Amino acid sequence: MITVTILGAGNVATHLYKAFKNAKDVTVKQWYNRTYRAISSYANEVETIDDLSQLKTADIYIMAVSDDSIAALSKALPFENRLIAHTSGSVSIHDMDKKNQRAVFYPLQTFSKDAEVNFSEVPICVEVTEKANLQLMKDLAEALGCTAHKINTEQRQTLHLSAVFINNFTNQLYRIAHEISDAKSINFDILKPLILETAKKVQDMSPYMAQTGPAKRNDKKTIKRHLKQIENEEHKAIYEMLTASIKKTHGVTTRLNKHRKAKN
Repeated sequence: MITVTILGAGNVATHLYKAFKNAKDVTVKQWYNRTYRAISSYANEVETIDDLSQLKTADIYIMAVSDDSIAALSKALPFENRLIAHTSGSVSIHDMDKKNQRAVFYPLQTFSKDAEVNFSEVPICVEVTEKANLQLMKDLAEALGCTAHKINTEQRQTLHLSAVFINNFTNQLYRIAHEISDAKSINFDILKPLILETAKKVQDMSPYMAQTGPAKRNDKKTIKRHLKQIENEEHKAIYEMLTASIKKTHGVTTRLNKHRKAKN
């Protein structure tokens, strides 16, 4: 049985608590947060505390806090030589205080407060400073039904950067599309099957092969019409930038330049 103490009360901390609670080989020993109110509703399920001096011994302490808080919290912990792991995609393992054994337990997924997460579909990126702790980190991930991947800090930070493009930037495009459709009283739900199909495609083929649309085809008339339709200048700039990027990726610009040279 792996004993875990959770530090923090944000979306990641809450989802991890629920997942650990349902894992047969894991026991959540304590849940700490500096603001007790944020975890008080779970007081009948687990020991909840807001004082670091009340922390008891556990196999691993999971710091699911903001990136900016990781270094300070690791330094404030009132003990030494215990296993501490943060859950950040971008913070180096070496940013944590050296007085404890350090690790990373990074679930590569987006977490929203009210959205359920199936942890069996979440890859966990693990990293340790002491090799002896690697198996425990893998066992903890597997106890949740997750796949564990040994990933170093540089690789993890690259994954996090990629995830920003896949998740955060894509969601911003969804928001823009919602704004454009809503301006013409069009129900955004009509576009949701397209969102699902686009995500489904890259499960079976590369994003390069999955690309379609007017930019790839160099459909100048459609592109010109779209730009005329877009009223928001920021949205127009994004459309032009992404169109140019797709053209470059698929060699449209190169083909056009070759065609112009041949004509001259």
